[in-house]
Amino acid sequence: MKTPDFLVVIPARLGSTRLPRKPLADIGGKPMVIRVAERAQQSNAQSVVVATDSPEIQAACDEYRIECLLTSADHPTGTDRIAEVAQLLKLPADTLVVNVQGDEPLIPPELINQVAQTLADNTACAISTMAVPIVDATEVTNPNVVKVVLNRSNEALYFSRATIPFVRDPDSKQAITHLRHLGIYAYRADFLEAYTRLEPAPPEQAEALEQLRALWNGYRIAVHTASEAPPAGVDTAEDLERVRRILAG
Repeated sequence: MKTPDFLVVIPARLGSTRLPRKPLADIGGKPMVIRVAERAQQSNAQSVVVATDSPEIQAACDEYRIECLLTSADHPTGTDRIAEVAQLLKLPADTLVVNVQGDEPLIPPELINQVAQTLADNTACAISTMAVPIVDATEVTNPNVVKVVLNRSNEALYFSRATIPFVRDPDSKQAITHLRHLGIYAYRADFLEAYTRLEPAPPEQAEALEQLRALWNGYRIAVHTASEAPPAGVDTAEDLERVRRILAG
């Protein structure tokens, strides 16, 4: 099977609340955003671009010869920032753009390839993303773990921080596998252009999940279910130390 053409965009900003200046955090002598970009370069992407509002991040990318675009500081979401990149690069409407979070220095390149392939295979969908079966029962009720329910075509019905589906009768013989959403997306460039004109949706604002804006407005999201979860990203200082130990060998 021919791998589809796609590019990776990595949105990165310095204003993280839980871990200040996170994209520039040192991991084995390199800033975290560079580690993420180097992982993305190991995928089948035709190009990898960092999108930032920070001249410091741009300077770090220049040092390591990573393509970087300086974008507006006013974007409310990473998707809005990626939409500006699509506009700046004048991407054709059918271009596939993969959003890799700037705090995923251990992301498997195969995961990036898979989310692009999923969108390429589902031509009626504007977005693709990934999920993984939940094996730790405590995650089912954890609001920090986003759950997704799929239809029979493996498209998203809804994303929630709540327990979905809710098992009314725990003694039922019917087995339910809860799915955890993984925060990696692929978009078609024409959707990105349309996204910037969409008003925030009530479910999106209630759940603080921007992908609900797409569902609210009738866009379809294809979901690939992976067999196991990738290494966790960096949200806290403890996460940063864990990644440093892993990459140090």
